[in-house]
Formats: sequence, structure tokens, C-alpha cells
Amino acid sequence: MKNHLIPIDFIQTPTDNSDTLVELKAFWKKVLPFILEREKHFDDVWKKGTEEEIFAELVFCIFTPQSKAVSCWAAVNNLADKNMILNSQDTDIAKAINNVRFRNNKAKYVVQARKLFVINNKIQIKEKLASFKDIHKLRKWFAETIKGIGCKEAGHFLRNIGIGKNLAILDRHILRNLKIYGAIKEIPQTLNVKTYLEIEKQMQNFAKKTGIPMSHLDMLFWCKNTGGIFK
Repeated sequence: MKNHLIPIDFIQTPTDNSDTLVELKAFWKKVLPFILEREKHFDDVWKKGTEEEIFAELVFCIFTPQSKAVSCWAAVNNLADKNMILNSQDTDIAKAINNVRFRNNKAKYVVQARKLFVINNKIQIKEKLASFKDIHKLRKWFAETIKGIGCKEAGHFLRNIGIGKNLAILDRHILRNLKIYGAIKEIPQTLNVKTYLEIEKQMQNFAKKTGIPMSHLDMLFWCKNTGGIFK
């Protein structure tokens, strides 16, 4: 379950000047080994992970809105260590995740999501995931079915289990960088589904233009802003 931050504080991040795109590509080449390492981890979650580990990634993405990713993953590991993810009620889960914002609601969302995937008293999420042949339809299903999950969190979950590599995870850091590098003209004040999909398409076009894979851009921008690669 442990999946720690990969710090890259020894690499100078790009600066904002006339050659920002050139610098971004150079930065990508420097951090590429670390991105590939984390990408392999995501792939292994799907190929080698248990049903419980895959569901834990969903719990993480339920926790992340308006909370720090590192804190949310620590909360997931705390629940896993105490065998609480699959067995505890929402009130007990809420008490155990003090470092997650809106913990009472999110604990309820975890229990509600768990009920969707429990068959014969066992979590069985992989079969549901594999039943979708279109990753966009699968993301839509998660966003519409799992309370507390939208397009961003659904895409984040699918990326983290190695099957959503070309989906955008549009948080404020990604949007800001897309604007800096000219992929979008403005950062939208609100991000409804229509706007989200439009920006995702622009991000995919940006990936083709730069030659940086879509699956790398999120981690690249996150690293540029934070000095490390996480999940």
C-alpha cells in the first residue's frame, strides 16, 4: 500500500521566459526516469494489485478534493493498516481521517462506494472496470455513480490504476500550467463537464504538439510546481 513521494528537488524547475516550452521539454527529459518509475507503479496496480488495493485507490480519490494528496494517501494507509477500509462504518472512518477535509461526508462516500462493489461479502471492483471497453464511458459511469467523484477524480483514479493514461486530471495546478504554455487561453471560472472535456481535448492536442505523452503531463506539471512526483 505504501507509495511515497519521489522528491526531485535537485533539479532546477523551468522559469517563465520566451523559451518556456523549450525549457519544459528539457525538464521533462530530466525527470523522465522518475515519471516512468511512477507510471510502472500505476500499471502494476492493475496487473498485480488486489481488489482491495484497487478500491483503496478509489478511496484516495474520494478523499482528495480540497485536501492535500500526500495527506490523503497517509489517511488511506492508516485505514488499511487498521483493516478499516472494507470493514468499518462511516463514523469510525471519519474519526480516523482527521487530516482529510470534509471527513464526515467523505467517509460516507467511501461506505456508499463500497456497497456498489461488494459481492458475496467480497470487494469485486476489477470485473466492473473490465466490463467497460471505452475508458471515457467508464469515467462517465464513475463520475455519475460514485458520490463525491467528478470527472477529475474519476480520471485520477483510472490513471492511478494504470488504465486511464490519456485522461486529463484538471486541477488548478494543471490548468495554470496549460495557460502558461499556451494550451488554453484562459482558466475557466467554473469547470462543468462540457468545459472539462473541451480542455481535455486541448491538453491532448498540446501533448501531440510537444511530443510529451498525455500520461506524463500531469506528473510533469505536478513536479514543476511541487518539486516531486506523487500520484
